[in-house]
Amino acid sequence: MSSELPDTTAGCPAESSSISAALLIGLCLTGLLVFLVPTPAGMTASAHRLVAVAVVMAGLWMTQAIPMAATSLLPLALFPLLGIQSSIDTAKSFVEDSLFLYLGGMLIALGIERWGLHRRIALGIISVAGVSPRRMVIGFSLATFFLSMWISNTATTMLMLPIGLAMLRVVEDEDSATGRGRAKQLSVPLLLALAYSSTLGGMATLVGSPTNSVAIGIYRKQLPDAPDIYFSEWLLACGPIAMFYLAVVVGSLVWKLPQTSSQDRALRNILTDRMKSLGKMSVAERRMAWIFVSTALLWILREPLVFGSVTVFSGWQSLLARIVGAISSDENLPATLLARGAISDATVSIFMSVLIFILPSGERDVLQRQIPLMDWSTATKLPWDMILLFGGGFALASAFESTHLAGWIASSLQGPLSGQPAWIVVAVVCMILVLLTELTSNVATINAILPALLALAAPLNLDPRMLFVPATLAASAGFMLPVGTPPNAIVFSTGRIPAAEMARRGLLLNLVGVPILTIGTWLLIRPILGIP
Repeated sequence: MSSELPDTTAGCPAESSSISAALLIGLCLTGLLVFLVPTPAGMTASAHRLVAVAVVMAGLWMTQAIPMAATSLLPLALFPLLGIQSSIDTAKSFVEDSLFLYLGGMLIALGIERWGLHRRIALGIISVAGVSPRRMVIGFSLATFFLSMWISNTATTMLMLPIGLAMLRVVEDEDSATGRGRAKQLSVPLLLALAYSSTLGGMATLVGSPTNSVAIGIYRKQLPDAPDIYFSEWLLACGPIAMFYLAVVVGSLVWKLPQTSSQDRALRNILTDRMKSLGKMSVAERRMAWIFVSTALLWILREPLVFGSVTVFSGWQSLLARIVGAISSDENLPATLLARGAISDATVSIFMSVLIFILPSGERDVLQRQIPLMDWSTATKLPWDMILLFGGGFALASAFESTHLAGWIASSLQGPLSGQPAWIVVAVVCMILVLLTELTSNVATINAILPALLALAAPLNLDPRMLFVPATLAASAGFMLPVGTPPNAIVFSTGRIPAAEMARRGLLLNLVGVPILTIGTWLLIRPILGIP
């Protein structure tokens, strides 16, 4: 793939260093200025110092003057030194349950990638959809969307990009022979479909995007007594919204594409060749597929599946509590297992990820020893920078709460929004998040904004989930600029998408997204989550 992507990091090192130094100096001076101004009325002194740190961290996250993971470590040093939070409390706030949900999900994703199962899944879905220009974009979108529901949207984009580029090369070869320009016509819709589908698939599940995992961690930390949101509930509420949004996105991308073309046969041949080159599904692939499906089912079926007034399944956690209660002498054990937080989606994620280190793959090494489905050399490819980014966000959220900064911001926003209908509040929140995420990291945006939104819910007499869930979805709905989301940046780096074209198409999708998320909140999120 490296031969297909231009080196976007190339340039003058001295110039890059000078720009980073200027940014660092500017951000530090800005933070110092915030630190020195008088404390606003009603704000605690520790909250004022936290604002200065948050301004510097947000600026570093947005500009990436230093690596984002390095910025995420700042709370461990600055919070104790500035008297914002003790060193022990800050360190504890770096580790949340949702962090291990993401960690386990990424380990399973690495296992899928290790044995090539992701290629078989993607090519299989595309072969079913067809290879005409319009069908190929639709099939590519569906394959990417499905994978991104379970694998990080950034990882999904990186995995699917070589397949898309290979198909575009086939079209280019045909164009050189026939003199037609179909590849140029197909290139932008196909690559944008990859980026946008990755983003939308990530909205559908708690593990599909780091943004979702960070947001649920902040929600649970800041509002420990609020109703929890489980994997199955998120999937049932947000999955259909993401799918409808996908239909709108794909419809806009294929609007002017022909239904058939002269390259269909060549594309079908390359697809067939790639499928044949994979051969039969290996034992390792079958076992990883079993892990993949089992993990998804355990996530979905842990809590009761309820449709309206009908309980389809009581949930395996409840079943486990009954079984353990029947065989254990501890009468309190069933209640312990059913307590909130006793078993979570992270429990499943970590259990299944540890299991792949144990299960044999069916392959043997040169000494005829069984090779496990996962080894530690592969596991070290985990995105540790993203894991540290999670921790930095959790630390900020914890400090927002302990210094009462979130409450102060909420009271400041309360005036303009109080008395407004709930749907207007939700729409305004979604619009603010969509605009912010175009210029900042999704995770950085949710880290900076969500604590204040959660504190704003009570004064506005809203269930916090009414703001938390649509805001989290909106934080991923950046389609205009390459910096809007990592998938946007990845496909833009191919050099095949004009910036003006991405901005033009993305602006429309951003504007459409606000009513989609607002209406989806009323039609799906409210009833499925049981919000009055």
